[in-house]
Amino acid sequence: MRRIDLDFRRSRRTSAWLGRVLLLIAAAVCLDAAFTYQSARKSIHEAEARAARRTPSNAAPKATAQEVAAARETVQRIGLPWSELFLALETAASDSVALASIEPDPAKGTVTIAADGKNYLAALSYVSNLSRIEGLDRVQLVRHEQKANDPNGPVNFAVSAAWSTK
Repeated sequence: MRRIDLDFRRSRRTSAWLGRVLLLIAAAVCLDAAFTYQSARKSIHEAEARAARRTPSNAAPKATAQEVAAARETVQRIGLPWSELFLALETAASDSVALASIEPDPAKGTVTIAADGKNYLAALSYVSNLSRIEGLDRVQLVRHEQKANDPNGPVNFAVSAAWSTK
């Protein structure tokens, strides 16, 4: 067998210039990061200063009286007790009547209900049912129209009622 010489203490001879090049590259990257940071910080401060100097003329335009009135009406409509009205309408529901629209008027405290009935008797029955519902007063048939020439044919009608919104 041949003898193997292992010498773990001997130092390898490496190139001295490689370490210096890597150190220079690392220093260049650090300097670049520092300059980029300073540039970004400067642009942020300039943007903040521009924002602080803005005059109120750059602000959003004032709302007109019509826009304010429309917004108030929308808020009033959203704030209405819809669940009570829907409960009242469900209580008066009939298989022979289909609701088409519900139009509240918060200023007057009224609601107009448009519906389609199988016949004139179904429409009158629905109006009668609505008049017995608590929360709806002065229920009246304001419009009705036969859809066909048949007197027993479908009826398009509208009902107006005072709606207590309190």
